[in-house]
Amino acid sequence: MAGAERPTGVAVIFAGGVGARMDHVDNLPKQFIEVRGKPILVYTLEHFQNHPEIDAIYFVSLADYIPHVEELVAKFGIDKVRAIVPGGDSAHASIANGLKRAVADGHPRDAVVLIHDGVRPIINGKLISDNIASVLQHVNGITSIPAFETVAKAWEGTAIVEEVTDRNKMHVLQAPQSFRLGDVHDVNIPAEVDALVGRFVDQAHLMHHYGRRLHMVSGLRGNVKITVPLDAVFFTFLVESGEHERIARGEGG
Repeated sequence: MAGAERPTGVAVIFAGGVGARMDHVDNLPKQFIEVRGKPILVYTLEHFQNHPEIDAIYFVSLADYIPHVEELVAKFGIDKVRAIVPGGDSAHASIANGLKRAVADGHPRDAVVLIHDGVRPIINGKLISDNIASVLQHVNGITSIPAFETVAKAWEGTAIVEEVTDRNKMHVLQAPQSFRLGDVHDVNIPAEVDALVGRFVDQAHLMHHYGRRLHMVSGLRGNVKITVPLDAVFFTFLVESGEHERIARGEGG
């Protein structure tokens, strides 16, 4: 467990989706698709398992797949997993479930919690460390990269461009998104009271809505959330070419 010289490090990893856009031949949720004999979610979990400043992992899963996740955690030796929690009706609800369990397990309010997608396996230990450092210095840390394409704002339901943004001011928010456990847990409570659970795209959106000043952490351009078949092809190439291992060691990305 954590020593007195540093706060407890907690990871909440959520993968409660069914991956409808993946169109996988076995109808597997995308987090269970195997690459070189290992499910995508295990690649993700291993980053946090192997990081010396992460003490506990809470994995949020589709309820029907909890026994399968338990088998995978045991098979691949992910022994920092403290609980596998059933997901909610949205990614936001699933994250809230994971945070509630971490708090219920007695982790202190000043613990650093990193919230991460189970299907975002292209990260490394340095990124985790940088998130933790940002929380210690600024109270939070939001992984991001500069926008490398121009972003346009359009009227909902139309193909008419309303506004073209200045790309130099735009950033793409990724994950991990990291906070003090007590702070992010508390902010999720009014979201439930205000019936806004599921309305926010991520915890950065939620925290900004409730007035928190957010601090960016430099991310990796390849840190994609595996959503469509091309994403899985990209990740498979990285694994089979050895590039994923290099990125995990902090040598690329």
